[in-house]
Amino acid sequence: MRVAVVGHVEWVEFVRVERVPSPGEIVHALDTWEEPAGGGAVAAAQLARLAGSCLLFTALGADELGRRSRAELTKLGIEIRAIPEPAATRRAFTHVDETGERTITVLGEKLRPRGGDSRLPWRELAGLDAVFFVSGDAEALHHARLARILVATARELPTLREAGVQLDALVGSGEDDRELYRPGELDPAPYVVVTTSGGLGGWVQPGGPFRPAPLPGTVVDAYGCGDSFAAGLTFGLGRGDSVDEAVALAARCGAAVMTGRGPYSAQLVQP
Repeated sequence: MRVAVVGHVEWVEFVRVERVPSPGEIVHALDTWEEPAGGGAVAAAQLARLAGSCLLFTALGADELGRRSRAELTKLGIEIRAIPEPAATRRAFTHVDETGERTITVLGEKLRPRGGDSRLPWRELAGLDAVFFVSGDAEALHHARLARILVATARELPTLREAGVQLDALVGSGEDDRELYRPGELDPAPYVVVTTSGGLGGWVQPGGPFRPAPLPGTVVDAYGCGDSFAAGLTFGLGRGDSVDEAVALAARCGAAVMTGRGPYSAQLVQP
């Protein structure tokens, strides 16, 4: 399996608390940690665990956090394709409460890979088994379409509309308006649309409802479960699984991530 992700990276500081503070309230941290994350990094890490390695076409700041992100993501089996940007690496601050729910504050602009940047080896995407598009511009999406299977997130609907490429699958959310896809919003329409609904499972169109995967442990941290789900779906479709089989794998990936601290420490899902 040869897979890739086109998307962004953020340096995330995590704080575990009993509950997210209400206005004017002070709460004490029970645990803290920090690591590179964001949709592109999380999806690439999940795909690397499934496939053994994963290319990540991204943009990293030419600063200390950008250098640390590159080094730490490389340790996860991710092959970084990025040219240092003059802008600072985007940061995020994440509260994780006692139920494992995450509340995120982002600091700075998202650094997106640009398809017109000739310094990036976009030709490497040609003929790959599967690519997951998390963020980037329309030209980057056209490069991603060089892969045999292309999956994208509904968070990037404006870019998807501008590019007008055929998606093999679109992953959205029925619980977040920013990730909600309505039929007719893209031309051409995706072959498959997968809408997740957290603990309820979700819906495949064409197809029907699917159930969530059983949790392999106690819920610790929900950060990254959606992008891990999408990465599992991308891997399954790229391997040649049926849509139902790919969704089942995706659900197991999303469930597993919820049982670890941060997006990378959960038990490995066997593909």
